[in-house]
Order: sequence, then structure tokens, then C-alpha cells
Amino acid sequence: MKLVLAEPFNSLWAGRDAFAAVEALQGQIYRELEGRRTLRTEVAGRGYFVKIHRGIGWGEIVKNLLSAKLPVLGARQEWQAIHRLQQAGVPTMTAVAYGERGNNPAAQHSFIVTEELAPTTDLEQFSLNWLQQPPEPRLKWALIAEVAQMSGAMHRAGVNHRDCYICHFLLHTDKPVTADDLRLSLIDLHRAQVRAVTPLRWRNKDLAALYFSALDIGLTRRDKLRFLQTYFQETKGQQPLRQILQDEARLLAWLQRKADKLYARKQRYGDAL
Repeated sequence: MKLVLAEPFNSLWAGRDAFAAVEALQGQIYRELEGRRTLRTEVAGRGYFVKIHRGIGWGEIVKNLLSAKLPVLGARQEWQAIHRLQQAGVPTMTAVAYGERGNNPAAQHSFIVTEELAPTTDLEQFSLNWLQQPPEPRLKWALIAEVAQMSGAMHRAGVNHRDCYICHFLLHTDKPVTADDLRLSLIDLHRAQVRAVTPLRWRNKDLAALYFSALDIGLTRRDKLRFLQTYFQETKGQQPLRQILQDEARLLAWLQRKADKLYARKQRYGDAL
């Protein structure tokens, strides 16, 4: 069994079974699946998000594997990803409680509690009307640069998200958002993978998802080039953009094909995707 508790849960659950205590938490339910529950709760006037994993069974594990999907077995992936991102300086959530018990991966009971990031809005909502009401250019460029820098740092730290959409970048709104003063945090890491080095296959999947999620917000070709230059600058140094485009030509062509395929599925199936 593994159990890590910070305040206020270290005091709140002192002498109690933490796994029973987390199950007893009440609040707004965001997701209720057979093997996972996500809710927002409040403790001592502060908001927290709670994810409880109860095991998905061998049948679901086999089903995922047969369809070439890696199943989410518990809270460990998110716990590890949060700490790796923090070490790499990528703004993300703060975990204040984590528990895991049981050796059977199909029936393991685990949970993670993170501090609520508020007030915030996600980039999907923030950019929802950009086609009709374009943002101030410097603000748009600053957001593009920040997303690119965070994504690049995440991948260089050995983390791939697996749900790398703009809706999982939260923009802090506790003060006016300007090009010179903005703050983003990366969330929803329950499917993330942590390794010494991020495989190119998984890096590229993240980039394709990110590109797909931004197709409808009115980005120009120059905006996309800004992203690429910032994303690759840490690995390729201050290379000219022309050289980056030449070196990554195959990747860029694949990203376009992948994003087009995802977009076509979205148009066909809508919210069922």
C-alpha cells in the first residue's frame, strides 16, 4: 500500500482509513464511470478535485489492449506525471493526497486529490469566438509561445499527455490577462505516461491532438510557424525556421494528415467522438 497525505488531509484523516475517507467525500460529480469517479469538493473553504479509481476489471483491460489502447489502471500515472512536470518547471496541478492499495491491476483501489486551480478558464473556451472576434495579436502570440514552451518542456521531461488538447491548458484569470502577464497550467494527466525519454510516436500523437484542437480558432500559417519555432528551440537551439521546417518536413506532413483525419471524424460523429 502507498499513502501520501499533505495538509489538510493529513490532519483531517488522522487515525482513519484514507481509502474509506476519500470515498465519503461529497461534492459536484464531474464524471462517474464504473471504475472511476471524479468530483470537486471543498475542505475548510478551499476547493479540491478528487479522482478515485476502483479497478476496471480484466475484461476491460483486455478490451483496451485489443483495440491498441493503453488502459488507465489507477491514479499512479497522474501522480507521477504531476511530479515530473513540477521538476521540469511546467506549471501544473498540486497533489495533496495520493493512495494506492492492492496488487491486482484489474481491481486496484487508488485516488489522487489536487488543489483546485481557480479562477481559471481553459484555452478552448477562451478562444471560442476568435474567428468572429480576433484577439489582440500580441496576446495570441504570447499564448502560442507559452503553449509551445510548456509542450516542449513536457516532452523533453519524458512525459506525454495522451489528451493534449487546448482545453487542458488552463488560463489563470485572477488578474487581467495580457500579453505581458499571463499564466497557464496543464491539467488532466490521468492518461499521461512518464519515461526517461518520450518516444517520438507518443510525442507526435500529442502534437497532432494539439493541432487538431486548434483548427477552428482562426490560427494563421504564421501562427503555426511561431509555435514550431518555440517548441523546437530548446532541442534545436536558435536554428532558422527554414531549417526546422526542412528537418521536420515528414512530421509536419504527418501532423496535417492526422489532424485532418481527426477533424473528419469529428464532423461525422460530433460529440460521440
